[in-house]
Amino acid sequence: MSEPGKTKFQVDLRRHLRETGVEDNLTHLICEIAEASKYIIHSIRTGDLGVAGTSNLYGEKQLALDVLADRILRKRLDHSGVVVNMMSEEMDQIIPVSTDWEGKYSVAFDPLDGSSLVDVNLAVGTIVAIFPGYDLLRPGREQVAAIYILYGPRTTLVYSVGDGVYEFGMNNLMEYTLLREHITLKPKGNLYSPGGLRNQYTPGVENYVSTLEKRGVKLRYSGGFVPDINQVLLKGEGVFLYPHLKDLPRGKLRLLFELSPMAYLVEQAGGAASDGHQPILDLLPTQIHERAPVFIGCKDDVALAEEMLRTYEGKKDVPAEKGRSVKASG
Repeated sequence: MSEPGKTKFQVDLRRHLRETGVEDNLTHLICEIAEASKYIIHSIRTGDLGVAGTSNLYGEKQLALDVLADRILRKRLDHSGVVVNMMSEEMDQIIPVSTDWEGKYSVAFDPLDGSSLVDVNLAVGTIVAIFPGYDLLRPGREQVAAIYILYGPRTTLVYSVGDGVYEFGMNNLMEYTLLREHITLKPKGNLYSPGGLRNQYTPGVENYVSTLEKRGVKLRYSGGFVPDINQVLLKGEGVFLYPHLKDLPRGKLRLLFELSPMAYLVEQAGGAASDGHQPILDLLPTQIHERAPVFIGCKDDVALAEEMLRTYEGKKDVPAEKGRSVKASG
């Protein structure tokens, strides 16, 4: 008898997508992203860990792996034949691919989230949000699929198209086979992963974290968004937070590339994701690299965060983020 949530049979990704009725173009797109990850993991294992000699739009030095992972994904998406627009966390513009958007998709992605952890051999990942048609600046609830790929001791792919959350593992032939299906979260967890400096926490966040600690919740934080969310999902419990801070009132993580796809996956697993006041998936981005605070994981733990913020801070106006207007290359 198989363990709960695990599959008994070796089913590859493409077969699984077809058998569960995923539309052909979306199946092709998800498989193209999976193919790209094979080249990214090879680059992580064998590639240059130094800087690329360039900076990203946040003024941070780009690692050679950041640039390479971005190029790999963009090339696969560009040649997939099913993508209208794409947008990378490493770029400052939407990249148009096709003027024919009927039956096609637009993709926002973080090619190598947590790349600064590679040189100390910690897990990193790729995060992808998929929207129907040509518009990317829309609430995360309008996604048709979300994916992350974790490059750790094992390479795994976790995805949802709105009918539950599935985990696939890369085997020794570099094929993804189904490991776990219908992943679910408990209402309340025993783990928390807190991002940001504690001395920058606001009163609501400080009281929230103190309440978790008094409850005996264990701190488990890797410094990487993908491995920490993966931990919450696969253990079936916990909460991750990168809140608004005194010096970062909008938090650190990007709404389109990081928060919306992860919120989609966590909600599909029965959890919740909030900026402290409303669901992440209901937030409408007004610019490409918009940030938001996040509390994501077990429903009751996220609801507790919202309650603490209401009690200790109320609803505060957050200063508008000075950023880049949306533009397309070409």
